[in-house]
Amino acid sequence: MWQTKRHRGTGRSLCFSLCILLWFMEGRLCTGSDKLSEGDSLSGNDTIISEKGTFEMGFFSKKTGTSDNLYLGIWYKDFEEKTIVWIANRRTPLRNMPSSKLVISGNGIVLFDEFDMVWSSRMSSLYLASVEAVLLDSGDLVVRDVSKPSVIFWQSFDHPTDTWLPGAKLGFHKVNNIRQNLTSWKNADDPSSGIFSVGLSTVETGGYILKWNMSYNYWGSGHWDGTRFGSVPEMNYITKFNLVSNENESYYTYDVVNPSVLTMFRIMPSGMFQQFTSLKSPNNWSVILVQPRNQCDIFASCGAFGIFRENPSTTCSCLDGFSPISAEATHRNDWFGGCERKNRLQCENSTLGKGKKDGYLNISNIKLPANSKVYHAQNDKQCKSACTQNCTCTAYAFNASGCFIWEGALYDVRQLSNHDYTKQDLYLKVSNSDLPDTPGKRKLLEVVVAVLVPLVVLFSGGFIGCFYTRKIKQKGNKSSGQDLLSFDFNYSDNRTYDVTNRLEAGKEDFNLPMFSYASVSKATDDFSVETKLGEGGFGPVYKGKLINGQEIAVKRLSQRSAQGLDFFLFDLKKQKILEWATRVRIIEGIAQGLVYLHEYSRLRIVHRDLKASNILLDNEMNPKISDFGMARMFGGNNSQANTQRIVGTYGYMAPEYAIEGLFSIKSDVFSFGVLVLEIVSGKKNTGFYQKDSLNLLGHTWELWTSNRGVKLLDPALGSPKPSLLRYINLGLLCVQENPNDRPTMSTVISMLTNEVAPLPAPKQPAFAFSQSLMNTASTSNSCCNGISFAFKAPELKHSAMSISLIRLRLCAKMAIAMNPNALTAFMAMDVCISNNSFRTPILSAT
Repeated sequence: MWQTKRHRGTGRSLCFSLCILLWFMEGRLCTGSDKLSEGDSLSGNDTIISEKGTFEMGFFSKKTGTSDNLYLGIWYKDFEEKTIVWIANRRTPLRNMPSSKLVISGNGIVLFDEFDMVWSSRMSSLYLASVEAVLLDSGDLVVRDVSKPSVIFWQSFDHPTDTWLPGAKLGFHKVNNIRQNLTSWKNADDPSSGIFSVGLSTVETGGYILKWNMSYNYWGSGHWDGTRFGSVPEMNYITKFNLVSNENESYYTYDVVNPSVLTMFRIMPSGMFQQFTSLKSPNNWSVILVQPRNQCDIFASCGAFGIFRENPSTTCSCLDGFSPISAEATHRNDWFGGCERKNRLQCENSTLGKGKKDGYLNISNIKLPANSKVYHAQNDKQCKSACTQNCTCTAYAFNASGCFIWEGALYDVRQLSNHDYTKQDLYLKVSNSDLPDTPGKRKLLEVVVAVLVPLVVLFSGGFIGCFYTRKIKQKGNKSSGQDLLSFDFNYSDNRTYDVTNRLEAGKEDFNLPMFSYASVSKATDDFSVETKLGEGGFGPVYKGKLINGQEIAVKRLSQRSAQGLDFFLFDLKKQKILEWATRVRIIEGIAQGLVYLHEYSRLRIVHRDLKASNILLDNEMNPKISDFGMARMFGGNNSQANTQRIVGTYGYMAPEYAIEGLFSIKSDVFSFGVLVLEIVSGKKNTGFYQKDSLNLLGHTWELWTSNRGVKLLDPALGSPKPSLLRYINLGLLCVQENPNDRPTMSTVISMLTNEVAPLPAPKQPAFAFSQSLMNTASTSNSCCNGISFAFKAPELKHSAMSISLIRLRLCAKMAIAMNPNALTAFMAMDVCISNNSFRTPILSAT
């Protein structure tokens, strides 16, 4: 853009002549237009405005010291205070408003201060027959061919200043070696280049980097996994980022999900990288994201091989197997010098092949270091092998995003809390002598094993003899426990209508058959180890068998079973303990747990039985998701599956799962939405709330559509809360009938943490009204004569993650035909043991 020495001589004379010619030409500009045609000029208070009136370009002044400097810039229109997003001449301000002029010619855009050219767009072609400069509604100033508007010769988005707008690039051109970086203002009144900048990391998927003095990295966004940056877990749903990388260029760009929201990223003179949003009306900006957030986010604040830990005594320490380079400096809490190995790696020794092999230390719950390299590995073993074979490799990590290895020193390692869903595991390569399992300990273990094995064999023989003696005695008792073994699962029509009538009367819990401890003990062979299938959050699950050979699953409650959310939420006295702030914290905690299961776990996990009783609360009312007995895991890119054995809990199952057996992460989102509405209202989803409403979802929808949402609030909470309607809106978004309409849990987190951004309007929830159930049942292919239960036993597998409970299916079509309010349900039986007595709750999903 700047004239250089080699343009002097003939070129300079030609340029000067051109300047004189352009200066005396009569410009043709009508203020308010969005373009400058060839021969037009812009001066004084003239401006051009983008087509929809979003942006405006013209001259503005900033007072620096005792002088007023003049700049050509682009800003958001209709804001009380000018929000400058781009400046043409930040290096060379103009001095005189009357004598300054911007002109458009065949060579592009040229800015003059009297007769001196101070800036130009400097396009590659020396002469273009017909061009025009247009200010787009994206804030991009482009010079394009008049006859072919799609042909762009130059654009301001390729030369950003301190602001990153939607659609603009942040990256670099590999061929021309041109970087598209953001550079801060020197201060609030001086737009010239400051000392802070933002640019794309040179490492593949390495995110973007904040730099001080144009060279020293002081913060990084972390790895880009295709959805979010590793160091920015609070990324909001307002923006959608995209990484483009090819042989010519690599860059990040982003779009706005909701066109009614204005947003921009800006590097501030203080070095803070902030995201601003505005809803256009009122015309003001809100800061919704700030990086770095605190000292521990500053790049390499603990030096090489140092780790940041938040504790009262010190924030930094060395990784295991390392010690401070300068003990004196670290004593002053100066860790920039970093740490060094206590012992050299075996592969670094000159006597290669002599000595014990290096090993790895597992460092849990951390934010992964910066500057990693991506290695294409299918599993953890291959990833470890790649690091082992490379002596310069100092650590590796394998997760759902792939294999990452680090060469050389590790920087920016941070310890995270156990509750942080972005935490990862890092495997640090260390010398064999730094491994906790030393050779001496191995030798001791060998001695212990040599002594214990014969003893175990001896005692096992005696135990087996006692076991078979006991079995022979138990076979003599044929009469006990026949009540469960002969239990008839064919309920009568009257029984079905009794259940329905009790629910309509508001009695959500109907009488269930009780069984003695002896009867269930008989069915499970006295809860023997051979019949144990696995263990959930509330106790072990056993496989049992009825007289007719039908298999059942029995869960035995253990004394360590904690109190679930339902223990407090649905009790009129105890629910007062759950204040509004506590309920909000519980909702956010559940959401963070699901985000980890769905996105950050090594294998994607769908819980399939998320409900109030499976949310355990500790002494501080922090939630923990429990009981993974019905959970399913997915590897690779799989995110949904189909099953013929539908298990779950009435009121929490998503429609596509209850009706078709299809489940995915969106099934858990549905259950989460039900939980949100239950937590807000203090009511169970299972019950009738109005004549046309089957459950809490229908009741909530009635209140929402009639603008009476505040009436859903639990009376125990007192007056309506400011954020109440937002949480109701969020809950309704999660229980929409079509799974594609439901947000992901990461989007839910963004909705929870960004209260400024508006939420989309929800659609009618599933299972809300009896009429919709009538229509669903009338198209069902599963019908029978009369009302009966179709009973099918699951294939029970010896895995705690795949325990299927017995499934009962109610014939929906005939039931609804005889009674419009009859239950259309998939039912599951969970036999529970408590205080030597049993009951079989029939858990239904409407």
